[in-house]
Amino acid sequence: MKQLKTAHAHLLTSGHGSDTFAFSRILAFCSNPLHGSLSHGWNLFQRIQNPTICICNTMIKAFFLNGHLTNAIHIYSQILQTGLRPDNYTFPYVLKACSGLQSFHLGELVHGQSLKLGFWFDVFVGNSLISMYSSFGNVRAARCVFDEIPFRTAVSWTAMVSGYAKSGDVETARMIFDESPMKDLGVWGSIISGYVQNNCFKEGLVMFRQMQSTGMEPDEGIFVSILCACANLGAMEIGIWVHRYWNQLGRRPMSVRLITGLIDMYAKCGCLGIAKELFDEMPQRDIVSWNAMISGMAMNGDGENAIRLFSEMEKDGVRPDDITFIAIFTACNHSGNAYEALRLLDRMCRVYNIDPKMEHYGCLVDLLGRAGLLKEAKELVLRMPDSSRHGRSEEAIAWRALLSCCCSHGQAEMAEDAAERLFLLEHHSGAYVLLSNLYAAAGKHDDARRIRKMMEQRGVGKAPGCSSVEVDGVVHEFVAGEERHLQMEEVHGVLRKMDKQMDDFG
Repeated sequence: MKQLKTAHAHLLTSGHGSDTFAFSRILAFCSNPLHGSLSHGWNLFQRIQNPTICICNTMIKAFFLNGHLTNAIHIYSQILQTGLRPDNYTFPYVLKACSGLQSFHLGELVHGQSLKLGFWFDVFVGNSLISMYSSFGNVRAARCVFDEIPFRTAVSWTAMVSGYAKSGDVETARMIFDESPMKDLGVWGSIISGYVQNNCFKEGLVMFRQMQSTGMEPDEGIFVSILCACANLGAMEIGIWVHRYWNQLGRRPMSVRLITGLIDMYAKCGCLGIAKELFDEMPQRDIVSWNAMISGMAMNGDGENAIRLFSEMEKDGVRPDDITFIAIFTACNHSGNAYEALRLLDRMCRVYNIDPKMEHYGCLVDLLGRAGLLKEAKELVLRMPDSSRHGRSEEAIAWRALLSCCCSHGQAEMAEDAAERLFLLEHHSGAYVLLSNLYAAAGKHDDARRIRKMMEQRGVGKAPGCSSVEVDGVVHEFVAGEERHLQMEEVHGVLRKMDKQMDDFG
């Protein structure tokens, strides 16, 4: 900033103080969140008697980049009041500010103003509108804008694919991707991340393979998506390849985001040692990195070290979030430390002012139930906020955990209460199957048959089991009762051979 102020002083003393372009460059430097000074830029802007639209655009961008979204909208209002005409560099950042403020009404107003000013077919404005409406979940409005753009760019296709993917409509997202005449890294990245975000991990890996066949080099964002897919599929070979490939590129040190993706992948694939090495070597860590490592330890049964790492995080001054507490409650579950979990719940609410979500209640109920504290578990469930605040499906998480624990401990009466509540909350086979199995194990076969018959009468079907295995970098998926896998005969042959060998060994 010292050099910038010197350059600004030189402009003034040399008689170029009114040079609009030079002044906008000074403002642009001030807007940089890393090495600029927004306050200095704002002071300079306020001294200008008649700022041009170029300078106003730079100030709007500065406020947006620094997270001052309301101020960005205020500058836009000033532009309209002073009679300046916004251009196609004004609207993109104003629309992004509307999106960040989650103000659908304001976004519609700005959209209407852009149309009045003749920006019907402007691709810059159109792309920003697609992204804005998609962020509001209004994919229909985004599609209308997309269809009206006469000359679409790769950014247009990327925004539309991402919009459908965010709404959960991966089929239409794929159709838009297939229709795209231009497929740059952005378009490929949008469909790959779209599949992964919607838990279609195998499809995401397939698209990654297709992208590789075009000779296109993946960027960091695509690698992060692929690592997420590998983590959830247990496809460690592909994850290791990503790790080695990035190191071979030798472009630059790995970002916090990429290292966190690797930590998550290795931890979920059972390689906790490698994950911890990567974590320890990180020069910088954010809350997502801490969460990934704590969660990795918890899911691998290392509850005590997960709790220890949580304490270390607090000492480092990192503020935990709701995801941190889900991980730490899971860690307490694995270490059987029920009372520590209740202490941390109190700390979560009282110290960090985080309201428990249904996932927290689900973890704690499961933990208390496993510890045999069924009465305390039920009391916690009854203390939960009303389902109107969270949704019926989320409330079902805690009741399902209570039912499972009751069945494990043979507590039929409490299990019946939990099951009855679940029958009202969701149309799912899990509660029926658990209760039926409990009755059967207790010798109450009439009650077990009654529950099975109730399933049939209510049209509740049992979802088939599904599993996957990675062999030579390829993920094979098997669904119970299906015979569609190309090597099913070979699989059956191996199973018959194993069965015979076990019989031989008695």
